[in-house]
Amino acid sequence: MIVTMNDIHLIDFNAIPIDNFWNIGEEKENKMHRIHAYPAKFPAFITTKALQYVNERGGSIEVIADVFCGCGTTAYEATRNQKNFWGCDINPVATLIARTKSRNYDQRILDIYYQKILDRFSKLNVTNIGAVNDRIKYWFKDEQISDLLKLKSAIYYSVRRIEYRDFFLCAFSNILKPTSIWLTKSIKPTIDKAKNPANVLTSFSSQYSLMRKANMENLVDKSLNINIENINFLEKEIHHPFADLIVTSPPYVTSYEYADLHQLSTLWLGYTDDFRSFRDGTIGSLYHNSNFEEDSKLLNTTATKVVSQLYKVDKGKAKSAAKYYVDMQKCIQKTFDLLNMNGYALFVIGDTEYKSVRIDNAKHLVESMINYGYTEIEVTRRKISNKILSPYRDENGKFTSNSNSRKVYAEEFIVIGKKGNSYA
Repeated sequence: MIVTMNDIHLIDFNAIPIDNFWNIGEEKENKMHRIHAYPAKFPAFITTKALQYVNERGGSIEVIADVFCGCGTTAYEATRNQKNFWGCDINPVATLIARTKSRNYDQRILDIYYQKILDRFSKLNVTNIGAVNDRIKYWFKDEQISDLLKLKSAIYYSVRRIEYRDFFLCAFSNILKPTSIWLTKSIKPTIDKAKNPANVLTSFSSQYSLMRKANMENLVDKSLNINIENINFLEKEIHHPFADLIVTSPPYVTSYEYADLHQLSTLWLGYTDDFRSFRDGTIGSLYHNSNFEEDSKLLNTTATKVVSQLYKVDKGKAKSAAKYYVDMQKCIQKTFDLLNMNGYALFVIGDTEYKSVRIDNAKHLVESMINYGYTEIEVTRRKISNKILSPYRDENGKFTSNSNSRKVYAEEFIVIGKKGNSYA
């Protein structure tokens, strides 16, 4: 469905038909997409479908960008399709994973480094864990803390080439939750008192085997220009447009607190001493300090309506939503600036709900795109396959079929716009 400013507020976005084109990929997802757990990943085939969409309309693509690149789904698929890539994310754990995915490693060198890590690990002895961050002690038992300290030291001592060190630190990061007492598959930081944490070295060996196999099918063309920055996109200076296609999935209002979800990795990898510091600047976070009165003046029509409804049921949530919408409007303007003329932007975004207030993320996004000059804006919907049979979340964030739990939507929107000649 093509949407213009004249009809945007007359359209029931929830009635937009499901488009099967965006539901299923034609190829099996590569193993590289499974090297590290990450919440809310969109399907890998979306990027290939986006390329097909643009090609069918006569577009030419040399550079793909992802302004919320997360764990590198778009980055990896761009390399598979022989396209240059630029992406950014505020989360250093995300960019570590994305960099690892976007490289092809020499198997022989990986095996040499792996053996060196094991040899070094066997020679180390850690008895004093008193200096470890208190938050780490909260999540880990002494045995796992000791072994993780040994493993981390072995990686840094044995692997001197930065790109290969990233590979093993990515492996290290992904074994942190299974070796902790974090409730398995929970999207909220929750302790599982009955959990028996996994053995560190066994977990690391299994993770290495998984990543080694994934790397064998990861045939990245080394002539491609792949650039992944650990920055806040709102602070990115865009001196000239350089992307032909943006494929990205913005955060949602009332969505995940990514700083909280990745606290084990940010603490263990030394990105911070206090994971809460990463909440600052994260779009969609509930913990922003902002001026609600000033934010409210900047909201477009859709955002104003949602925020005013939220204010009646939860003033705090309304303030965080207002900040989110202001930030998203700035992001949409910057994506427009990032695109070359006749370039396309594709956004994957879902609506949410809070205390019976529908949070119209998709409609707000479309209105923002119209306001900042995008043309030929098409909106369609796709099914979120892992939610079809489990449309609710329990108190720990796990998917469930219990209708007494919090409802989540089983569909999300694909929104595509073009930077054409008619922009203001």
